[in-house]
Amino acid sequence: MYAASPSGHAVGDNVTAPGPQPDNPWIDTLTCSPDLIPTNCNEAAPMNESTTPTSPPCHAGRWRAATIVCLLVMAIAAAAGASMYEQFKAQLAHLQAQLRSAPQVRYIAVLLDEKRAPAMLVTLDPQERALRLQRLNNVTEGREDTMQLWAMVADGKARSLGILEGRSKTLQLPADDNTLQDVSQLAISVENKGGVTQAQGPRLPYLFTGAVVQKAL
Repeated sequence: MYAASPSGHAVGDNVTAPGPQPDNPWIDTLTCSPDLIPTNCNEAAPMNESTTPTSPPCHAGRWRAATIVCLLVMAIAAAAGASMYEQFKAQLAHLQAQLRSAPQVRYIAVLLDEKRAPAMLVTLDPQERALRLQRLNNVTEGREDTMQLWAMVADGKARSLGILEGRSKTLQLPADDNTLQDVSQLAISVENKGGVTQAQGPRLPYLFTGAVVQKAL
């Protein structure tokens, strides 16, 4: 059976009348309006620049620079150490050369005058193969005199070692390793100018005398 509706249309028994309408019809429009939200309502709105996460600062450059500096420092230190070692070797070689060339005194004798005061120092250096005589007082020979050095051996005989030529403070006579071997004393005599031979022997008394001391090298 049909009944007439207020609008003039017939309404059947099985037709359901429309349900109640929402109080505010603009809610649906505001909820999914394409002008206000993205096309897909499930998509999140893009983040602005202020909310974009920034990556942590990278320190690789600083570590690389520090490593290079450390390597440079180590290289400079190694070079300086090598240079110092070479300098030390050179200095050591120089000192060794000086020691080899330095006088190696083996025999020493201090000749005394009649007052027992030191008058002359006599040393023997085997490397130089020479006797060195150093005056310790102001006594010198006259114009017609000559000082002559004698070695007193164990049997009491005197052996001439040469004459002292010149009046300088330091004099030198030729000698070798055996010159003062088995010699107990040295003596200086005053002879006529030019000295005397071994056969003639020294003029007594001696001007200076002194014991010979052998030095351990």
